[in-house]
Amino acid sequence: MKTPLSLHLASTSPRRREILAALDIDFKVARVDVDEAPRDGESPGDMVVRLALAKAGAAVVDVADLALGADTAVVIDEQTLGKPADQADCLRMLELLSGRAHKVVTGVALCGENKTWTALSETDVYFREISRDEALAYWHSGEPCDKAGAYAIQGLGGAFVERIEGSYSNVVGLPVFETVALLGDAGFEVLPRHE
Repeated sequence: MKTPLSLHLASTSPRRREILAALDIDFKVARVDVDEAPRDGESPGDMVVRLALAKAGAAVVDVADLALGADTAVVIDEQTLGKPADQADCLRMLELLSGRAHKVVTGVALCGENKTWTALSETDVYFREISRDEALAYWHSGEPCDKAGAYAIQGLGGAFVERIEGSYSNVVGLPVFETVALLGDAGFEVLPRHE
């Protein structure tokens, strides 16, 4: 039985919307504006959880609603890779990732009436070697323009991924296990629980 609670997704990301829709969750999209600049000395995990909380907090409409926020970062050599600024930045990121492992971290936050829930998901992603021509062709596809780390595992960028260790949906941008667990903790059941 579906809960009467309503859910707002504090993201306009098509990937996050698709994941929630695949779980048969009714939700509304709330556009939020949050400063995503990292803080000095902040770890990538702390940053994504903080930003997820800020997004969810900004989307709470009234005390009867739940708001879900998420933030994803790609991390390699202790640096966080955001969205590429231009072609040169994209090629730099793909060259850095080529033939190596990196980490994708996603913070998930749920805000309700006087209560918040948070989770962190981490996945190790292993890239094969990427040639300069491949990286350039990928840039011209348009796919990496708005993606953290300059790639989308669910699209053409998946051709660079040799393997992953951890959650695939985390790399897409919304880890299903953690999201469903937080919703359940808040009383928004995706599937009926069995004793």
